[in-house]
Amino acid sequence: MAKKDTKEVKKSQKEINKENLLAGISLIHQHPLFGGCTPRICPVSKSEIGSNTMAIVYSGGIIKANEDYYLSPKQWSYVLAHNILHLAFGHFDAEKMPGYIITHTDGTKEKKVECNPLLWNMACDIYITKFLADIKFGQAINDDPMHMISGNPGDEVKIYDYLVDNQTPLSQNHYGTATVGTFDMKGLDKPLVYDYNKNQYNHFTSCFTIALANSVSEVISKAGGHDKRHRRYLSPGERAANWFIDHYPLLGGLAAHFKIIEDHNYCNKHDIHIAAIDISNGEIYINPTNNFSTEEWIFILAHEYLHAGLQHHNRCNGRNHYLWNVACDFVINGWLRELQIGCMPSEGLLYDPELDGLSAESIYDTLLENIRKYEKLDTFRGFGKGDIMGSPSGYNSSGNVTLDEFCKNALSQGLEYHQSTGRGYIPAGLIEEIRSLAMPPIPWDVALAKWFDIYFEPLEKHRSYARPSRRQASTPDIPRPRYVSADIPTDSRTFGVIIDTSGSMDAKTIGKALGTIASYSVAHDVPFARVVFCDAASYDIGYISPEDIAGRVAVKGRGGTALQPGINTLESAKDFPKDGPILIITDGEIEDHLDIKHEHAYLLPQGKHLPFRAKGPIFYFEE
Repeated sequence: MAKKDTKEVKKSQKEINKENLLAGISLIHQHPLFGGCTPRICPVSKSEIGSNTMAIVYSGGIIKANEDYYLSPKQWSYVLAHNILHLAFGHFDAEKMPGYIITHTDGTKEKKVECNPLLWNMACDIYITKFLADIKFGQAINDDPMHMISGNPGDEVKIYDYLVDNQTPLSQNHYGTATVGTFDMKGLDKPLVYDYNKNQYNHFTSCFTIALANSVSEVISKAGGHDKRHRRYLSPGERAANWFIDHYPLLGGLAAHFKIIEDHNYCNKHDIHIAAIDISNGEIYINPTNNFSTEEWIFILAHEYLHAGLQHHNRCNGRNHYLWNVACDFVINGWLRELQIGCMPSEGLLYDPELDGLSAESIYDTLLENIRKYEKLDTFRGFGKGDIMGSPSGYNSSGNVTLDEFCKNALSQGLEYHQSTGRGYIPAGLIEEIRSLAMPPIPWDVALAKWFDIYFEPLEKHRSYARPSRRQASTPDIPRPRYVSADIPTDSRTFGVIIDTSGSMDAKTIGKALGTIASYSVAHDVPFARVVFCDAASYDIGYISPEDIAGRVAVKGRGGTALQPGINTLESAKDFPKDGPILIITDGEIEDHLDIKHEHAYLLPQGKHLPFRAKGPIFYFEE
């Protein structure tokens, strides 16, 4: 019987190389970080990409790997992960690359890329090498780049600046996956630009961000002894909220506080189409019937968190609640577009590029000018409804810190941590608004005093020996000087006061405002003020001392209020200075337009508003 030939057929080197490459691809697909965002990987011959090139990545999302190059499976997984991260970190995106912002004549902004492409490629290679070393993925094919760069390298742009400043030669780039001195990134000559209005975004960045957050959450759960398999199912809304806690410190504190309520019956009862927030109760309501992705829910929740953190519910100040809500929506959505948080949903989104960079107060004034156009818009809550619900302010059940203070502190501390850890770009307008909220507001009476300072500088006093002089009893023969004001006539130091004395104004409220005015008038050497009372008609009282105004006020209560006749009376008076300022005290329940030629300001009770856009400053006093 013939002996059976047990000798195995020896594989060729080309077959071994290809098997290792396929095994490396399999490791990538199985990994929780890279499995969900793997682009198309194409094994190609060395003749197509070069014999010394392991792999290259194209901006369109294709990776070409050299099937003739020998690497172990773990080394191949490292090389492929390197190329995937070029896409996931947005290294082809114009807004990520070095350059500058230009503003066009129509107000739109555009990022202009300006860099050495090969040096940018090298900076990205160094950043990725450091990242893969930190997570200990695969088997590295190169050394740690930290011997080249001292200290914390920061992001890719900082590494690029370091390489430029130190005139680093390209021959030192041993950190890429292509031949030294060549690109492993193809397409840098045409940086990618996304139109967020058309729902365009970097898909690889979004997928990788979610995968990274989920991986961190899973590691923390295992370290705490929790088995993820035994946990209850998390809805997309809950997963989106957890993403902020695990991954985004700017809004993580707010996300930890607000409870997500997904109740279809409640949403139907309160006409909540997508989402709404009740800041006083610390709850966010989302309609579970919407089939949004986790990325879209992240955007929606970020929108609601910013409503709370930026105190939009308290800054309404008597404005139309719905229009103020819409104005805040325009501002927030513009910032979220710049932040690239999640994915913009296709419905319920208020965004207008022409309003970029404007404050909510400015946008509100714009809406008022065309109120018929904007009175019925589709917000996250629904058509013609604002997504800010509940009472104007809330109180924490602990009894120590108000809910408003908590929201402000959470956002301010989140900003500090976000910036100190280099967690990503934040629009300058949002940073400015967060920091302004952290500053205590200027009291209304102090703000009013500054307005007085503009028109009435305190009179300087000097020593004078003119009679009558003072003499001390101990030295009666020595005359003593006295302090006198400068010889400036005080007749011109006056201002006009228009007081709304209709039935809607409370005498106590008017008295409080007038008391403050009197004290500042005396302090600024204003001897008299010209006073006009207004309700259905105007009553010119003439010049009286400020401290006597309150005693002359009588609430008439004869129906409506017309301030324009009183203003006309004051401005046409021959004995009233042409440059004399006018202070108008009212509750806002007046005519829809006032024509005032003099410099003027308004004094309104807190929570009231004017029915038109004021040209002068408005001071809100507490009743």
